[in-house]
Amino acid sequence: MSMQEYMDKAERYVLHTYNRFPVVLERGEGVYLYDTEGRRYLDFAAGIAVFALGYKNEVFNRALKNQIDKVIHTSNLYYNVPMAMAAEKLAAASGMDKVFFTNSGTEAVEGAIKAARKYAWMKDGGTDHEIIAMKNSFHGRSLGALSVTGNTHYQEPFKPLIGGIRFADFNDLESVRSRVTDRTCAVILETVQGEGGIYPADPAFLQGMRELCDERDILLILDEIQCGMGRTGEWFAWQGYGVKPDIMTTAKALGCGVPVGAFVLNKKTAEASLVPGDHGTTYGGNPLACAAVSAVFDQYEKKNLLEHVREIAPYLEKRLDELTENSEFVTARRGKGLMQGLVIREKTVGQVVNEALSAGLLVISAGSDVLRLVPPLVITEENVDEMIEILQKCL
Repeated sequence: MSMQEYMDKAERYVLHTYNRFPVVLERGEGVYLYDTEGRRYLDFAAGIAVFALGYKNEVFNRALKNQIDKVIHTSNLYYNVPMAMAAEKLAAASGMDKVFFTNSGTEAVEGAIKAARKYAWMKDGGTDHEIIAMKNSFHGRSLGALSVTGNTHYQEPFKPLIGGIRFADFNDLESVRSRVTDRTCAVILETVQGEGGIYPADPAFLQGMRELCDERDILLILDEIQCGMGRTGEWFAWQGYGVKPDIMTTAKALGCGVPVGAFVLNKKTAEASLVPGDHGTTYGGNPLACAAVSAVFDQYEKKNLLEHVREIAPYLEKRLDELTENSEFVTARRGKGLMQGLVIREKTVGQVVNEALSAGLLVISAGSDVLRLVPPLVITEENVDEMIEILQKCL
């Protein structure tokens, strides 16, 4: 079939909740994707910060194939080998204590919300506890995750959402303080806001949040779904701030394309929140997904990927700063590590994204005016130069 025929078939049978770009991607190799007609695209989107290892990593692929030949699913009624191995590696990387595997980042946020409410209920038996979330945030599309997403555009058609949510200004400690009550049980925020426009947390803000939560026995939930798994040069972005959460959510690059997420708890929270019967999932922690997680951690270590990100990120920032300085359409760059955003004026971001696609470059947007760059973590300086050359022509 032609590429257009594949697109027509998808539009006929798949519910139209995405305005997809007019391309059918078929295979990948390294940092490039290829469509069904053989055209090559330099990938600076990585499946929305997912494919950290790049495409066709033979060791990763072989680990999945080997697990398929053993067992794909058993349910959480039984133990399985990959789950135990993956949980150990995730706990070690985060320095936290207990892991619950989910199918997605949204589900990880749902679990974090439940753990926080159960922790508060265990203290006083109350059911009227509140959670403080950030304006301009994004945590997912399910009703619980949507309730703590600080964007009315996503929320409006689906109200009423879960109650007891108060919104504060990101990077404004006094704004958060003003919303704390004696019913506040948790604060949730992205260490680096992604969908909202690539805004890293200020160090003083994040440190102040940790101190505030410690003072009031409030749980600090850090959403690392997009900014975690090495994207900032640390396993998780909060590690670069010296601030540790009580609950962390992770997904995306955790499985490098295999749908898997997790929420991770420190000892204090794990011992006084969820118990058998409180939470569950049929597929979460299944052998295939956890074999992927385990292989991802192994590949990060073998490739020394965190150090590579710390080495390549300054070069990416330098080239983006040069582009910003020399382009009348780019007003600012912001970001952290290999999670970067360019603020675009005059031309719409959507137009730039479409022109880049036509020129063989995959980039995506964030917010209403930001061009988002979240490439595979294995990119080289040559890949950065190629991206800059294409993007300059598009701008």
